[in-house]
Amino acid sequence: MEIGFDSFGSAVLDEATGEARHAERSMAELLDRMVHADRMGIDVFGMGEHHRPDYFDSSPVTILAAAAARTERIKLTSAVTVLSAADPVRVFQAFATLDLISKGRTEMTVGRGSFIDAFPLFGYDLAHYDELFTEKLDLLLKIRDNKRVTWSGRFRPALNDQPVYPRPSQDLFPIWLGVGGTPASFARAGTLGLPLMVAVIGGETHRFRPLVDLYREAWHEAGHDPAGMRVGLHSLGYVAETTERAVEDFYPGHTRTMNKIGRERGWRPQSRPHFDAQRGPLGALLVGGPEEVAEKILRHSEALGGIDRLTFQMDSAELSHEQRLRAIELIGQEVMPRVKDGVTT
Repeated sequence: MEIGFDSFGSAVLDEATGEARHAERSMAELLDRMVHADRMGIDVFGMGEHHRPDYFDSSPVTILAAAAARTERIKLTSAVTVLSAADPVRVFQAFATLDLISKGRTEMTVGRGSFIDAFPLFGYDLAHYDELFTEKLDLLLKIRDNKRVTWSGRFRPALNDQPVYPRPSQDLFPIWLGVGGTPASFARAGTLGLPLMVAVIGGETHRFRPLVDLYREAWHEAGHDPAGMRVGLHSLGYVAETTERAVEDFYPGHTRTMNKIGRERGWRPQSRPHFDAQRGPLGALLVGGPEEVAEKILRHSEALGGIDRLTFQMDSAELSHEQRLRAIELIGQEVMPRVKDGVTT
């Protein structure tokens, strides 16, 4: 199993103005964490895409390119590229260029995103939410699989035997499909033969098993090679030396962040009992000491019928740069060996 991190490049906001503070320092620290992850043997680092003041990741390819120039082995990916509000030609060109810069270490995870900010910003109608993604994913895959493309659709001008350059370093550029909880999305990934990245940020992870099985069934029914099927799990999480320390570090900022998002979406406020349940044996949160978190990762993998990649997302907890650096070390040095060996003691 691969272990990695996803980041949204969280910003420090001025409470009075709502504007980002210390932007240059925050970006420098993010890149330092990516370099540190590479040195600690972490397998993959992903950058999200948002268009709001809370985050610095509106141009994830730019951040990944900066990291590519300073790293040697870690895979670099998006988490996710909001394809519905983008031009697939430009998306492919940007990631193909990044693949050349990184010497074949680049991947892409595409999805519709958990926020809707990109739609009005780039002039798209939310009424076309699913149609936009379906059409643009079709074009993106055609560009990946063909040097010259003939294609027509509803939301973009047609292409008539048009070459798209540059081509990536990898012969088959990896494109994962990022999904939430919609059955049709799981089935689509299987039918198209794409690796699946499941975002589980709440609830009980084992409840996603029927959806993951739906993905596997669609994969087999479409006749794809079973060797190419991959399932990833994106989880909120954090590791400290002890469980008590991890909870003390993570809980306050995480609760503030989730309640802020909750006010935007009409969720009920989160409480400490809710947090404790999510951190418990069946809950989605991966927060604790190294042994406890490794054990939970293995338990989640078993519950889902096996996973191939697990990515931590620490941005929700307002952790300091130093706390995140230490978490990267603990995950690289203590969690990963336990997970890869399949043992926790």
